Amino acid sequence: MTKDMTLEEIRQTLAPAIASNAAFDGWSEPALLMAAEAHGIDADVARLAFAGGAVAMIDAWFDSIDRAMAVALSAETLATMKIRQRISALIEERLRLLAPERESLRRARAILAMPQNVATAARLGWRSADRMWRLAGDTATDYNHYTKRSLLLAIYTATTTVLLDDDSEDQMETRAFLQRRIDGLMRFEKAKAAALKRTEHRPSLSRFIGRLRYPAV
Repeated sequence: MTKDMTLEEIRQTLAPAIASNAAFDGWSEPALLMAAEAHGIDADVARLAFAGGAVAMIDAWFDSIDRAMAVALSAETLATMKIRQRISALIEERLRLLAPERESLRRARAILAMPQNVATAARLGWRSADRMWRLAGDTATDYNHYTKRSLLLAIYTATTTVLLDDDSEDQMETRAFLQRRIDGLMRFEKAKAAALKRTEHRPSLSRFIGRLRYPAV
């Protein structure tokens, strides 16, 4: 029963429908109310669930994309893939989910590009990148945690920009662009790993100084 739903459940229910309406009505109250009516949810309750306006609607939609991506690609499925395949599969699934709503995505990005929304845009992008890496099995807690997410966010942002104007069959141009960017990411990760390995056995200046002061170190 919709009357027993929490506000979070209402947001999750309405977000995809609002996105579909936003292609024509923008991220606006009419788009929200049409979605609420279609799902039998009271208009005032729907307004309360999205009290943050357009940004709250976009936030909920991006969250719904993340959730749908996680359902489509279970941990068991991803475990059978190499890391490169996992990242490719996760982004491609997001692209598949976004493709029918490209105009809504275009409008969402225009709203998030406004100066007052830049911090929120960064937070939402980071959240999605973090979720993708976690689904891919990443457990890094050092600086790798941040570099991996920053690089993935840059790849994802650039790829969705291509998607917006890609009219090729099954968005093949976007997929080809994505694979080139992931190739670059993998080369970077290999180079970084090799560089770190080369420094493992280098003399440590701090350790050398420590030995001078404390020979037992």
